[in-house]
Amino acid sequence: MKEMFEKTDIMNQFKKEDLPVSLSQNYYRATNIIECFMASVWCGACNFLQTEHIRYDETLKEMFGWTRIPSHVTYGRFFKKFSWKRNNEVFPNMQRWWFKQMQFNNITLDFDSTVMTRYGEQQGAKKGYNPHKKGRPSHHPLMAFISEVRMVANAWLRSGDTSSASSFSAFLEETLSILQDKTIGLIRADSGFYSQHIFDGLEQKGLPYVIAAKMHKPLQYAIKDIHTWTVLAKGIWIAETTYQARDWLKPRRIIVIKQYIPIRPKAGGKIIKLFDDELYYENYRYHAFVTNQQLPAQEIWNQYRGRGDAENRIKELKYDFAIQGFNVKEFYATEAAFRMVMIAYNLLSLFRQCILQSPVQHTLSNIRFNCFTVGAWVTKQGNSKVFKMALKMKRRQWMDGLFAKYEFLTFPINFKT
Repeated sequence: MKEMFEKTDIMNQFKKEDLPVSLSQNYYRATNIIECFMASVWCGACNFLQTEHIRYDETLKEMFGWTRIPSHVTYGRFFKKFSWKRNNEVFPNMQRWWFKQMQFNNITLDFDSTVMTRYGEQQGAKKGYNPHKKGRPSHHPLMAFISEVRMVANAWLRSGDTSSASSFSAFLEETLSILQDKTIGLIRADSGFYSQHIFDGLEQKGLPYVIAAKMHKPLQYAIKDIHTWTVLAKGIWIAETTYQARDWLKPRRIIVIKQYIPIRPKAGGKIIKLFDDELYYENYRYHAFVTNQQLPAQEIWNQYRGRGDAENRIKELKYDFAIQGFNVKEFYATEAAFRMVMIAYNLLSLFRQCILQSPVQHTLSNIRFNCFTVGAWVTKQGNSKVFKMALKMKRRQWMDGLFAKYEFLTFPINFKT
């Protein structure tokens, strides 16, 4: 990961941004704090206090060339100097620069939100939708993922009383400015983004989308009136219809999936209770998607099924990168730490794809166990320093192969999506 810092030259890019500057005589450089913070996250720190663990690792100091490592208090003071203005300048600029180094196009953007429960009195922690800790204050961040390269395109922290679609238009504008040289081939989102103003905004920009529909009663009646269904597989049928909600200015295309529960007991969706035959409606679940595309209905469904990978990204960010743990009282300080973790995530994602090159997308905890958590020390041979690792013979070739791949890593990187 140190070689990843050097190859990407990301710290020199950070130096160009308006980062906080300390007036103390015993200060740390901002880039040094960021580098140590990211290394702490990769090493498994789940909150600011646990960043202290790497302070006792002399080998890490030698590897990265650190003379000293910041304490958890230093990280807190550093992020508290971030304001709304600084957050909305530094992080979009860094993301914009990052994705200019990635040569790929025709991408799929997945928009999603999640709930992060809070137990203190943090700013913006308010009562809202919280399925696991009902009544607890929370934050409700909004995120955009690039499906093909499994990276975070953009992320905002929001107060807990906001809806999924809140501030979506502004968030979309910033995300498109970050990916300004990329072609957006598809936008996907769950039913939390089922909204007239979102549909209108995407259509005005000419962006193709497929978004899960909320199964309101008028839509259920429209589904009830469908009489022609096409069999996709055993226990699955598909159909399409045209539907216009009361607040819509025009009708839109709706794709509907019906699944037979006795054959597919784990089928998701909603049971529609409008049919006369009670045994009939209890045996079927329905999904619906709204889209502005003219592709075959089955292709639309296949497109949406790939959106589930965004849920995997959120789980990894929560449980491996601890996006919930790095919080302080000040809202914009918490958001700064949250968005900094996203940059650390993208660096690790690049490591997975360019260095590990495994067909399986290993999580950070798996990579940490197999790759990072290795007994190591630094010795001297004459005027040179030698980095030694305690590895079995079978693993040495694999580890040598990882280091060898860095020799061929050049920027910008050409991804074939």
